[in-house]
Order: sequence, then structure tokens, then C-alpha cells
Amino acid sequence: MEYKKILVPHAGTKAGNKALEHAKNVAKAHGAKITILHVVEQIPTPPLVTFSIERKEWAKQLSAARREMKLEMHKKMEHLAKKLRADEIPTSVKVLHGYPEEEISRIANYENYDLIVMAKRKKLPGFKAILKLGSVSRKVLEEIACPIMLIDGEK
Repeated sequence: MEYKKILVPHAGTKAGNKALEHAKNVAKAHGAKITILHVVEQIPTPPLVTFSIERKEWAKQLSAARREMKLEMHKKMEHLAKKLRADEIPTSVKVLHGYPEEEISRIANYENYDLIVMAKRKKLPGFKAILKLGSVSRKVLEEIACPIMLIDGEK
């Protein structure tokens, strides 16, 4: 299989850096382009019972916080992209707002990526492992048609 477009969802973690390193190796071998994707997670809005003035102020503050988080993460992801470009790997950065599993799936399917390389969630011991069925990587696995490489960030 030939990979020309690789999507790397990155949460700004060490595990994400490991996934990016794997994507770098694949990109070098195939002459592929990497897109680093960070999704600023959705923050719940206040309940309807609050006063409309409080809701408007909350919405204003929430919007400002979201802009700030997106700018901060764009700088971090752009720093990672700069290192890849120095290794002559074409790299772009996307920072979006929403639910990570939905945005990853939407971008991967809409833009026809050949491969997704992402870190998987920490392993939870015992009974807790059964309760983690809603993880981002699992939801992405269910929604994406292209190959997905899951990287264990703990190893």
C-alpha cells in the first residue's frame, strides 16, 4: 500500500509525539505529506436555568477561552510541524473545535487520507478497562475506512 496523505491526531501529549514519530517514519518511506490535527474539546454551556445576562457573559468568556486554546495549540503543533519540515517532510497543521472523535472522522473521510496514525488511550487495569468503551480511538476505528495505526504511548 502506498501512503501519500497521513493524518496525525495529536492531543498535545507525549503519546501524541510518539505517534507523530511513527508517522514521520512512514512519511519518509513513502514520500507522504503529514497533517497534524488538534481538536480543542467542546466545553459544555451552562444550564438553561441561569439568567440570560449570565449566559451571555458565560458564552462570551467561553468563546474567548476557546480562541486562546486554539491559538496556543496551533503554536505547539506548528512547532512540531517545523521539525518535520526541517526533515523535508511536507507538513500542515489544523486546529479545530469540537468533539475529537467526530472531527477526526470528518476530516479523515472528507479529505481522503491514506493513513491515520494516532496514540491510543492509556490502558486501565482490571474492571476499569471494561468501562473505557467510549474512547476516541475506538470511535475513530468504527468510523474510518482507511488504515489506522494505533500507537501505545506507554511503551
